[in-house]
Amino acid sequence: MKRKIIKTSDGSTTIFLEDWNEHYHSKHGAIQEAYHVFIKSGLHPFIEKHNPERIAVLEIGFGTGLNAFITYLEAKRLSKFINYEGVEAYPVEKEEVKLLNYVEELDAKQYQSDFDRMHESSWDEFCDISNHFRLKKRKQLFHEINDENSFDIIYFDAFGARVQPELWEVDIFRKMYAALKNNGLLVTYAAKGSVRRAMLEVGFSVEKLPGPPGKREMLRAVKAL
Repeated sequence: MKRKIIKTSDGSTTIFLEDWNEHYHSKHGAIQEAYHVFIKSGLHPFIEKHNPERIAVLEIGFGTGLNAFITYLEAKRLSKFINYEGVEAYPVEKEEVKLLNYVEELDAKQYQSDFDRMHESSWDEFCDISNHFRLKKRKQLFHEINDENSFDIIYFDAFGARVQPELWEVDIFRKMYAALKNNGLLVTYAAKGSVRRAMLEVGFSVEKLPGPPGKREMLRAVKAL
């Protein structure tokens, strides 16, 4: 599949899949979207409500590593320990990683080596990126996930339902529900009615939130037994 690096509206880069007309991150701003959906609407509310010392995050779609990197920066800023597992079936190429400008755009050049380590670390093994952040990249298909009661937060960042509808159906969200601990939450940029209904069917409580730039709404789902 033909891919190229493009610059989004906030100056940060993303990968564009020409055959699918699909972006890894929002063309309206990769960094803005990532912070709004996963940090502002996911990590921060969970910390504010539960004030944990340690947080377990599962990312569905590790991709460029942007979501992992901004979570790493927040772990440092908030002095929280985050155990982060990112699932990705088709890893980004090393040459593509070199063209991503997240470290510069986030004014985090002192952490360039940590961003590099995220991408260079071995798959399916834990790697201590810092004292506050432990990473495990899992090379697997989403339907192979079988975690149970393991995570506090899920970042659901799969490609859109327009191009991969099977990733947004009941069977996948049942796996997500099982993977979360009680009171855990799932956040995603998506807001389609079919996605919301699939989440409700497996037991989630679901709310619509204001979306990131370029999107009117997004979804947050909570596992509350």
